[in-house]
Amino acid sequence: MALTSLLRWSWLLAVALLAPAALPAGGADRRQPEVRRREAGGPLLSGADALLQGSPRVAAPTLRRLELGTPLQLLRRWRADNGQEWIQVQVARTAAMPVEAQPQRGWLHG
Repeated sequence: MALTSLLRWSWLLAVALLAPAALPAGGADRRQPEVRRREAGGPLLSGADALLQGSPRVAAPTLRRLELGTPLQLLRRWRADNGQEWIQVQVARTAAMPVEAQPQRGWLHG
């Protein structure tokens, strides 16, 4: 009988001490906040007087002038031998923007 009583109290003590450790304070359901990260390929916005060029050279032909706030998708970065930085971009298609006949991909001087 003493052994049975000891086992019951041991089991009750173990449950009382270990079960609350798995619950947050107050016994409520604990949920971690959802983390939102910006996607690496998310749209950029063009600045004023942005010229989309055919290649990463200052003397390259201008394909089109981008309006302020044109959404762009970054494709890659490139650094010329003279240290100039360029980015290759594509005009991002959105529901509000119709598909244009103008070039959609080119280079911007950084």
